[in-house]
Formats: sequence, C-alpha cells, structure tokens
Amino acid sequence: MLIGVPAETLAGEKRVATVPEVVEKLVKLGFSVAVQSGAGEAASFSDETYRGAGAQVLPDAAALWAQSDIVLKVRPPTEAEVAQLREGATVIGFIWPAQNPGLMEQLAARKATVLAIDCLPRTLSRAQKMDALTSTAGVSGYRAVIEAANAFGRFFNGQITAAGKVPPARVFIAGAGVAGLAAIGTAANLGAVVRANDTRAEVADQVKSLGGEFVKVDYEEEGSGGGGYARVMSEGFQAAQRQMYASEVKNADIVITTALIPGKPAPKLISAEMVQSMKPGSVIVDMAGEQGGNCELTVPGEAVVRHGVTIIGYTDLASRLARQSSTLYATNLLRLMEELCKAKDGVAVVNMEDDAIRGLTVIKEGEITWPAPPLKLAPPPAPKPAAAPVAEKKSAHGSGAPMSGKALTIVFAVLAVLFWAIGAYAPAAFLGHFTVFVLACFIGYMVVWNVTPSLHTPLMSVTNAISSIIAIGALIQIAPPGAGMNGRPDTLILWLAFGALVLTGINMFGGFAVTKRMLAMFRK
Repeated sequence: MLIGVPAETLAGEKRVATVPEVVEKLVKLGFSVAVQSGAGEAASFSDETYRGAGAQVLPDAAALWAQSDIVLKVRPPTEAEVAQLREGATVIGFIWPAQNPGLMEQLAARKATVLAIDCLPRTLSRAQKMDALTSTAGVSGYRAVIEAANAFGRFFNGQITAAGKVPPARVFIAGAGVAGLAAIGTAANLGAVVRANDTRAEVADQVKSLGGEFVKVDYEEEGSGGGGYARVMSEGFQAAQRQMYASEVKNADIVITTALIPGKPAPKLISAEMVQSMKPGSVIVDMAGEQGGNCELTVPGEAVVRHGVTIIGYTDLASRLARQSSTLYATNLLRLMEELCKAKDGVAVVNMEDDAIRGLTVIKEGEITWPAPPLKLAPPPAPKPAAAPVAEKKSAHGSGAPMSGKALTIVFAVLAVLFWAIGAYAPAAFLGHFTVFVLACFIGYMVVWNVTPSLHTPLMSVTNAISSIIAIGALIQIAPPGAGMNGRPDTLILWLAFGALVLTGINMFGGFAVTKRMLAMFRK
C-alpha cells in the first residue's frame, strides 16, 4: 500500500505528518511512501532527505491524493482535499469529529476509512505510544512559556546585579493537564515562582514534583472527567474558582491558561476586570485561543495589548516548534501503523475488535462509526481472603513483636550459663576479647534495628567501611608495637596481613563511593 503525505494547506501551519527518520521505518513495514514536494520545508526537512530515506517525492497534491491508499495528515482535510481523495482510501490525522460534522459526511461519501488520532482512548495504557494529543500538548506548553518570556519585560529568575535586586517572575498556570505540566516545568526551570490550579485534585503532587505550588479552590468538588480530561464543574465551584483566580491573576506577572474540554467552547476563566487588575507589562498566554480562549479579551491567532497587558492568543504554538512537533507526531503515527500492520507486509488492517483501533476509527469504509462504544472496564480485583486465626496468632508472637517475660527469662538464663562456661575454661585474654565482641554485636544490632528501612542499603555500605577495623589488626601484624627489626612476623603472616589491608581498603573506599552515589540519586 502507498502512504501519501501531503503538504498542510492551513495558513501558518509548518508541521508535516511524517519525517525522513520515520519514512525509513514505514518502508521496513512494507509500505511505499510518497511525499508532496515541499511538504517538510517549513519544518526543515528537504525533499532530498525524504528521497534519501526511501520516499517518492511527487510534484503536486492532486497526484498524491489520487494515488495514495493511506493519507497521513496533521490538520483535518479541507473540502478541496476530500474531493481529490481516492475513493475507498484511508485518512489518518486530527479530525475532531464533534466539531466537524460536515467533514465527516464528505469523507463518508468518498467511502473512506478515517482514523481520528484525537479520538484515541487515552485511558488504555497500551495506547500511550500513539497519543499524539499528549505529544502536541507537551510541545505547546513549552512554547507558551517561551512566548511569555519573549513578551515579558524582565528576567524569569531572580538576580542580584550591580544596579540592584531583580525579583523572580510570578507565573500562574490555570490547568495542570499535559500542556499545563509542561509549562510548569519550563517556567520553574527558568527560575520563576510558579503557582498552578486544576479542578482535578490528583494532579497536585505532579505540580509539586515539577517545582510548582498547587493552589486549591476553597470548594470541595471532584473535577476528574473521562479519558483524562477535566469535567464541567458546578456553579458553586466556578464562583469560588473565579474568586481565587481574581486574587492569583492580580499578583501574577505571567498567566498561562490551558483549560479545554473536548467538544465544548473554552471556559472563560479570566475576565476583563481581572486583566485590568494586572500590573502593566504583564503577559497572558491563552492556549485555548483556537476554541475561543479562556480570557474574555483574547483575539484568536493574535497578540494584543489590553490595559497594558499583552494577551497572546496564538493558535499555532506547536507549529512554532515545527521540527520537534513533526518528529513526535510522526512517531505517534508510526506506532499506529505498526498496530495496523502487525504482519509487516505493507497492508494496513483496521481491526474493530481492538479497543484502541476501534476508538480511533470514526468512519469505516464509508460508514460513520463515531462515537465509539464505551470501553469495557476490567473487573475489579478479587478481595484478598482474610488471614486464618492460626496465622494471626503466629504473627502476634513473630519476630516483629516483643518476647514474653517467660521467654526472655529463659533466653537470659541460657546466655548466662554459656558465659559462665566460657569464663571458666577459656583463657583470660580470650575472655576480654569475647566480651568486647558481644557488646559490639549488641550495640550494632540495636543501632541498625532503629534505622528507617529505606536507609538500610546506604547505611550498610557506610557501616561496612567504618567497621573495617581489620585494617588496624593487619597493621599490628605487619609491625607489632615495640618490635624492632628482629621482631618481624613470619612471611605467611606478613602476606596475609598485606592481603587483608588491600581488601579492607577496597571495602572502605568502595563503601563510601557507593553511599555517595546512592544519596546523589535522591538529590535534584
């Protein structure tokens, strides 16, 4: 089958659906690949690199659409492109079926099979490798911070200069999905003080792990929706959220909004009054501009200044990093093609029994199959059987519980008899060393027993190094105290002592080196 990659026709779109590196892998799957001339130029992929990877380069779009069995796209195809599509062909790309019902009808009329990459069931773990929404959102979140830094009038990080102290920028991010988390990490790495909010309480730990501070709305309501998205909140929650936003926006230098719910207009989070309360020179980056924007004053596709605040409503953030975005998107489509062509014979098979493929397939051979049926949830794990009473009784007297008084008395009595026997028959010198040995074992056991289990491994490597008192014994054997030249030990003892010194040195320095590396793993 022939895979065709046309140039994107939307004004300002620089991305391309596949890259030379991925072309080579598609060819290994058995496919032929054709690319429209100039399709990758805006993303810095020349026609020569595509030819070198094994692709044909066709001069115009009409020939490519007419010949291709499978068409890979970034943006939804236009009406003119659908008219050029070969009947019965397959189209893969962003389709947004809920927002484009007319396009769905046109594609169905061409008897096409359409796989909408935006309809991938994101809750399936095996589908993560095909998740182009996540790849695109991550790039967009990063780029949003770069655009904000470009429009902002000073440093992100705090600095002390000869002219005085510069405070760090205060960044507030509304929405901590994939794009929001990417923005949080980027802004924190640039040195800003980052605060973020999301209706989903479970993302609080993710925000903190990236260096941000989670701001909670003073209203108890769960905001998790299906498929990893947030859901529409109640009016009471929204009122409390607006009050919190008004305070955060007023104190922020940069605001980045990412709130979107699939199939719905972007919620208005930032009012004109909030914009007016911001300091002159502040910046708002509205990542929901394509769906109307989260700010009342956003102009989709443009950067405008209102009340001294720069409001950026660009709808092509991912396209502004075209090479990176294209590479990630092409890799997502490659993983999808691997699922469609498991036999590696160059034939794509749309298996409607596969949950991931079924979710992606919005049209099958001219029949509209969107929306997909709900995923079958895995049955909950069976509850663990209760422990038998006998086992509970045994565990109550196990090693983790203290001994009874009677057992402790018996143990001490046995040990006392053992010490008496040793003291009665062993040499006096041995008894002194043995006493030190027993006390050392007891103290060492008690020290280790009271250490947190998570520190046992680095602790043991240090104690192994510190406990290498063998070195002192070996040195005494090599050069006994008070011995002159005539007091040299036997050759065998000398070499044994030397070997002990070498091994002990390895143990000492190795123990400290291992501990240092282990502890470094926990440092940022």
